[in-house]
Order: sequence, then structure tokens, then C-alpha cells
Amino acid sequence: MAKNPYYSGPVTDHFDGTRFFIDGHEKPLGLRGLMKWNFSGQRQKWPASTHPVYQDAPQIRVEGDALRVSYIGHASFLIQTQALNILIDPVFSTRASPVSFAGPKRVNPPGISIENLPPIDVVLVSHNHYDHLDLSSLKRLHQAHAPRILTPLGNDTILEKFYPDFNVEAYDWQARVQISPDVAVHFEPANHWSARGATDRFMALWCAFVLETKGGNIYHIADTGFGNGRIFDEVRAKHGTFRLAILPIGAYEPRWVMQGQHINPAEAVQILQATGAERAIAHHWGTFQLTDEAIHAPLEALEIALAAQDINKSRFLTPRPGQAVVVP
Repeated sequence: MAKNPYYSGPVTDHFDGTRFFIDGHEKPLGLRGLMKWNFSGQRQKWPASTHPVYQDAPQIRVEGDALRVSYIGHASFLIQTQALNILIDPVFSTRASPVSFAGPKRVNPPGISIENLPPIDVVLVSHNHYDHLDLSSLKRLHQAHAPRILTPLGNDTILEKFYPDFNVEAYDWQARVQISPDVAVHFEPANHWSARGATDRFMALWCAFVLETKGGNIYHIADTGFGNGRIFDEVRAKHGTFRLAILPIGAYEPRWVMQGQHINPAEAVQILQATGAERAIAHHWGTFQLTDEAIHAPLEALEIALAAQDINKSRFLTPRPGQAVVVP
């Protein structure tokens, strides 16, 4: 059996001693399936850049129950509430790739430049895929802000091997971590997987986050398949309805490849309904082309899915990178 280079711990209901798993999870394609997909010729062409380009100028702090969410791009957000500045999955690099000369390239700049961020208190890293865990961005953030970094089990090893000075803490699903007197972070399951290379699949944990705040809870999913929907019913049973859900809507085609790993817009609407979220913000579209769909296809499909369920478009917002949402 392969040795896990990131984590060693007891067997649990989602760790077999070497690899993490979630019951019923549809595993990603192997090499043969990936080659079949890559040669299918179905990938739509994206533009090299998108316009207009927005640049947010966030406040230094947002006090009390006020909630300001700035979309940096792809899956990266700045959340400001209760006088805390929280970054989620910050990727400021040009490519979401292990190398700087190849791999998915941004078609829009980060919606906030790293130099224009307010003081960052906490960084949440959901899992180790390159479009979510960007080591060079995290190093720059540490050097400027020295934030507390919270991430699922095993990802701390990846960070500390790259840069030992990180203030990183790793937690299992169902952990609750207090980050201020008024805010706590919960680590919740997602139907996804992890890998930094060809030999380490499922060897670091992945998660969704719930931010428990006095002004209402926030559910953030970085990547997930819908599966049987059980995890979304369970998160509502545990946390109640949500003030805000931050949900992916892109990187979903073709479904025979992505169904187990990434939801499509119609499934994002199902999660909105299952969790009872008052509002949602969309992400994971329009910055890095990871899959086959056209750049605006997720927006068009989301509009159709909302109309089919008679949900007003104002309940599921689609900001562009550099735009911010002040959540009622």
C-alpha cells in the first residue's frame, strides 16, 4: 500500500489509514478516461481576456453584523464581517498550475490586487488542487499579513514543506474552530477529492466551510459533486438555514467526467433550496478554463434553472471579479 506523505492518523469513517474518502463518492477519471476526454474535441474556446475589468477597493474593516463579500475570481473571496477579514482559497497567480509556463491561465486579473487587500486575519484553504491552494500567493500573504491559515488534514504538511513559517492549522471534518469572540469556522464534508500530482490522490482531506457568526451563518462550498444530496440536508439540520451560501456553478462539462466532482448550475439551485439559504453568490466560473463549457454558459444555465424553480435572480447573485456584494 502507498504511503501517505501528508497525514498519519487513526482510521475513521472517512480515512482508511492511507486515503480519505466519502461514502458513495464517484471517483475521478484515471489516465485512460482523461485521455479520452482530452481528445474528444468538445472544448469551447474562451477569450484570452474579458472586459470590463473591475477592481474592488475594500474597506479596512466591516463591523458588527454587516457582511461584505468581494469576489476576487474563480473560487477566491474576501469576506468581511464582525471586524474580521477572511480570505478563502486565495489564488493571485497567473496560472492555476504546478508550473508558471503552462496550465489554465487567468482571463481576468484578480478582483483585488494582493497589495490592496486590507489586513488579513484568517485564510481558509478548502483543499489542495492548484486552483484553490496556491503556495506562492499564500507565501506573499504570510509575508504581508501573517494570517492564521485553517485547512483540512494533510494540507498543513504541503504548506509547511514549502514555507515553514506559515501559521497553519489542520482540522478534520466536523471540527469547530473559534477565530474571534463572534465568529467560528466549521469544517464540513464535500463530495470531492484531492491531489497535487499523479500518486497522491485522496491523501489530503478536502472540505466545505460554515462560518458561524452572530449576524447569520455562511455556507461556502469550494468544489463538490451533488451525489445523493445527503451532505446538504445534513448541513442544514446541523446549522439551520443560512444567511448566505457561496456556491460553485462552473467547470461542469462534460457531465460524464465532472458529475462526481463539480455541480452544475441546476444542482447549485438544488443546494440553495436544500440549505434554505436566503441568498447565494456564484463562483468557479469565468476566470480559469478547466472544462469544456463556454465562458458564459454557467450564467445562462443558472438563469434557466432559477426560472424553472420560480426563484428570483436577485436571490442568486453572479458578481464579476472585482465586484463586491453587501449582503442584507
